[in-house]
Amino acid sequence: MESWLTASPAIVALAIFTFLLAGAVKGTIGLGLPSIAIGLLALAMTPAQAAAIMIFPSLVTNVWQMFAGPYLAVMLKRMWPLVLASAVGIWLGGGVLTSSNSRLAALGLGIALVIYAAIGLTGVRFTVQRRHEWWLSPIVGVLTGLVAGGTGVFVIPAGPYFQAIGLTKDELVQVLGLSFTVSTVVLAVVLWRDGAMHIGNAFGSMLAVIPALLGMVIGQRIRSLASEETFRRWFFIALLLLGAQQVVRNAF
Repeated sequence: MESWLTASPAIVALAIFTFLLAGAVKGTIGLGLPSIAIGLLALAMTPAQAAAIMIFPSLVTNVWQMFAGPYLAVMLKRMWPLVLASAVGIWLGGGVLTSSNSRLAALGLGIALVIYAAIGLTGVRFTVQRRHEWWLSPIVGVLTGLVAGGTGVFVIPAGPYFQAIGLTKDELVQVLGLSFTVSTVVLAVVLWRDGAMHIGNAFGSMLAVIPALLGMVIGQRIRSLASEETFRRWFFIALLLLGAQQVVRNAF
């Protein structure tokens, strides 16, 4: 299938619903668009095609999220080793998403998300002291990039790491936007290199920006009404659901 635009109305409706939902989740918790988009679109197309269609909505919403706050300069100065290392990791791990190993990689990601969410919901907290960030951030970045290269999802282990260094909810959302923006651009280049980002998928991806942005507006409104504790709880609940979805889809 060239893209969902040339498919049946049911697949087009699935894509619109997918990006509306994914945008709302991303607007609320700062992540989840790739996981939901690839997971749902893969019901009607290959994971590589789903990742290609996810690129433009992910990029636009990530740029918006990256600039929606006063912490960008601070987070860039603090987190640039992780961001740069994640780009390297995606390039090194590129091609896995379009290979026969992508399903196994996605299953592993789902398991990791479930474990991390379960730890968060039970109240266990990991902390990383500031003095260790200089050597730990690049390692986390490379691992995050390798996972992203195999699954199209950028949150593990960067998401848990950002939580462990003690960011507030607004700092967390903004640094996720920064990290995801860079990762999306590098993943797009990898997909283009491997032939998954052709004109049909690129055009469909650009149109999918509209429902994704609408969903993100809704999600940001939800986030603005939530307390810090409520935000963290729903953050982990969302991760648990995203991880379970990945496990079920790839194990069965």
